Amino acid sequence: MRALVLVFWGLTALAARAGDARPGDFDYYVLSLSWSPTWCALEGDARGADQCAPRHDHGWVLHGLWPQYHRGWPEHCQTAARPPTRSMTRDMADIMGSAGLAWYQWKKHGACSGLSAPAYYALSREAYGRIARPEVFRKLKTPVTLPASVVEDAFLKANPGLSRDMLTITCRAGRIQEARVCLSKSLDPVPCGRDVIRDCTLKDALFDPVR
Repeated sequence: MRALVLVFWGLTALAARAGDARPGDFDYYVLSLSWSPTWCALEGDARGADQCAPRHDHGWVLHGLWPQYHRGWPEHCQTAARPPTRSMTRDMADIMGSAGLAWYQWKKHGACSGLSAPAYYALSREAYGRIARPEVFRKLKTPVTLPASVVEDAFLKANPGLSRDMLTITCRAGRIQEARVCLSKSLDPVPCGRDVIRDCTLKDALFDPVR
């Protein structure tokens, strides 16, 4: 019972902090890279999402650049910044998969960055470009099962400036889902907080090839 009470109060404190969030008041960013074939298999195909159409060959796409506290995170901040135009969100689809995701990421996370929408998208693109996505995964021809740690090792090899406490690999429904990298406000790699470093421990995670 005592443990449940502590968990409740901890979650309440995080929620309160997030509710009081001011744009620009956060500790670091989480750059979230999503393996597009996983999202397509679990959600996109059923939606008929353009991101999953055969003419595309998306691998690691930008899920988002998320302002983060050392514990918890802000979201849906009230900001005086103008929302992005349709052309702004459309221009992000090449690395995010869709304009809709770009809009949603601004509304939930970008508004907390303290930046204008154009500046937030520019920073997101820069962050995406700074992290090398291992080419080995684009060479897969058929689905494979592998330990999630293999994906982490590949990112570390491709990015010598990263260490294990700056990166986490997540899974969903038995599949490799995302690679999340922690970055300072100036986009330098930094150690992640305890609520971010929660590596997938699967030894047989499914990894689909790029379509």
